[in-house]
Amino acid sequence: MTAKLVHIGFGNMVAGDRVVAIIHPNSAPIKRLKEEAREDDRLIDATQGRKTRAILITDSNHVILSAIQPETISGRFGEDGEDE
Repeated sequence: MTAKLVHIGFGNMVAGDRVVAIIHPNSAPIKRLKEEAREDDRLIDATQGRKTRAILITDSNHVILSAIQPETISGRFGEDGEDE
């Protein structure tokens, strides 16, 4: 059984079954969460220097930054682009 990979921008993919939440980065608690993850080496920046538009939280407590809107990423979770 293979995990479905979900495109999060700029050729970066995440294992869809490991993502717990996709959230907007604007609130103060989320900014604190991002800084705590950076300090603990749990932050993965996949924005390629662009503005962070979505933050993905994984089941391993990693925080992934993406330059793609949360709505777009969540839509990609429902797509079935695999040829099985």
